[in-house]
Amino acid sequence: MLAGAFALGLATAAFAVTGEFNNTCTEGLANSKEVKTDCSVNANIKGKTYCFSNEQAKAEFLKTPDANLAKAQAFYSKSHQG
Repeated sequence: MLAGAFALGLATAAFAVTGEFNNTCTEGLANSKEVKTDCSVNANIKGKTYCFSNEQAKAEFLKTPDANLAKAQAFYSKSHQG
C-alpha cells in the first residue's frame, strides 16, 4: 500500500513542472509581455526549464533561443526589480 502511494506521488510530481521566470511564458517575456502558464508546454535549455503558453510560442522561441533568452531575461529583470 505504501509503495503504491509513493509511486503515485512520484507520478503526480512528474506533471508539476516549475520553470524559470516563475512559470511565465519565456517567448512572451522575449516580446515584453507577461503571460502566466501552467508550464505544461516547456523546454529544457542548458539545464533549466522554461515555460511557454503554447506549442507555437515554444517553436517561435526555439528559432533563436539564445537571443530570445537574453531578451526574456532583460525584460523579466527590469519588470521584477527588488
